[in-house]
Amino acid sequence: MAFLEIENLHKTFGSNIALHHFDMKIERGEFITFLGPSGCGKTTVLRMIAGFESPTRGTIRLDGRDVMHLRTRQRKVGMVFQSYALFPNMTVAGNIGFGLRVAGRPEAEIRKRVDEMLALIKLPHLGDRYPWQMSGGQQQRVALARALAGKPQVLLLDEPLSALDAKIRISLRQDIRMLQRELGITSIFVTHDQEEALSISDRIVVMNEGRVEQVGTPSEIYNYPRTRFVASFVGTLNILTGHVVDPSAGKMAVDGQELITTQTLAPDDAGKKRMLALRPEAIVLEAPAPGRNTLAATVEDVSFLGAVVRIRARVQEAVISLDVFNDPNRRLPERGQPVALGFSHENLLVLEEGA
Repeated sequence: MAFLEIENLHKTFGSNIALHHFDMKIERGEFITFLGPSGCGKTTVLRMIAGFESPTRGTIRLDGRDVMHLRTRQRKVGMVFQSYALFPNMTVAGNIGFGLRVAGRPEAEIRKRVDEMLALIKLPHLGDRYPWQMSGGQQQRVALARALAGKPQVLLLDEPLSALDAKIRISLRQDIRMLQRELGITSIFVTHDQEEALSISDRIVVMNEGRVEQVGTPSEIYNYPRTRFVASFVGTLNILTGHVVDPSAGKMAVDGQELITTQTLAPDDAGKKRMLALRPEAIVLEAPAPGRNTLAATVEDVSFLGAVVRIRARVQEAVISLDVFNDPNRRLPERGQPVALGFSHENLLVLEEGA
C-alpha cells in the first residue's frame, strides 16, 4: 500500500469541471511535482489533499487512513504558499511556532522546536526579526520552517518560488530538495516551471485541463513524452507529421523520406497519419549514415547565441530547430543551403493518437 493514495478524485465548480478522475499513488519520502499551465487543476489537487477544498467525489488516504472527513489540522500536512502568508505582526520565531501554540504544545517545547527550525533553514540569529525586515527568499524559508515545525507527514508546496527572482529561486529550490531528502518527508510541489520540475523531482505529474497527461521520472517525461502536450510543454520540441509505412519494422515517411522509430506500432497503424516529435539536441548536421535517420532539409535561419548557434531548417511544412556548440573553426551553413539532419532511431518519438 502506498503512503499517500488518491483515487478517482473529481472536482466541479458549478458547471465547470476542474479535475477529471485523478489517480495517484505516492510512496513515503517521494518528491512529486505537479506540472502544468495555470488552470490545469494542480493547485486544486493540492488544496484537496490539505483539506482546504472538498472533492466532488473520490478518496484520499494517508498512511492507510481515509482523511476525507478530517479537518486540515487533523491531516498532519504542512503547506507552503506562493505568497508566504506570514503574520506581519509576529516575529520570525512567532510565525514558526504559531501552529505549535495553536496545538497547545508546552512553551519550552515550542522554543526548542523553533530553534531547530531556524538552524535548519540557516537563519539561526534572525528569530527576533519581523517578516518586513527580511528578503523574499528569507521569508519563504520562514514559511517552510513553519510548515515543518509540526512534523507533518506530507509537505505541500504551492508554487513557493514564483514570487522570487531567478537567482534566489535556483538557490532556494536546491535547499528545499536538500531539506526534503534530509528529513525524508513526502512532498508535493506545484509549479508551471518545467526547469524546476525537472531539477528537483523524483516523479512528475504533467497536467492539462484537469487531466493527467503523463506520470514519470524527469528523464521519462523529457525523453519519452507520450502526448503532444507533454512533448511541447516540457522542453523545446520539433513536431513533424508522418505516415506509418511498415508498423512491424517501425518505418515512417515524412515528406516522402523514410525514417525508422524503435517505438512499438500497432499492426493496424499502416497508412495512418501520426504526429512525430524530435528534440533539438538529438539532431546533428551529418551525411547519411547506416543505422541513422536522415532528413533532407533547407536552412532558413542561423542565429548566433554565444556558446550556442541555433539553426532552423525547413522540411515540408515543418521548421526544425537544432542547436550546435559555437566553434570558431567550424563553418556554419548559410540560409538557403541544403543540409542533412541526422538523428538516431531511438530519438524519433511517435505520439499517441489524438494527443
